Amino acid sequence: MVHIGDCVVYLDGTRGIVLEVTDDRCHVLWEDYFVSWENKTLLTVDEELTKKQTIRGSSHVSHPLS
Repeated sequence: MVHIGDCVVYLDGTRGIVLEVTDDRCHVLWEDYFVSWENKTLLTVDEELTKKQTIRGSSHVSHPLS
């Protein structure tokens, strides 16, 4: 299953980040900053890269509304 924020790889090896997901398509920001809608069956989620780029834990930066 593909989620917003996942790092994906297209059939030709191009990497991108998922911006939006519908039933059968993903809106992807590619590494060359091109954005397109792609069929989910043409994408593979790169689990390791997704884990590396995920924001986790608390930040040392305080939010002005907190």
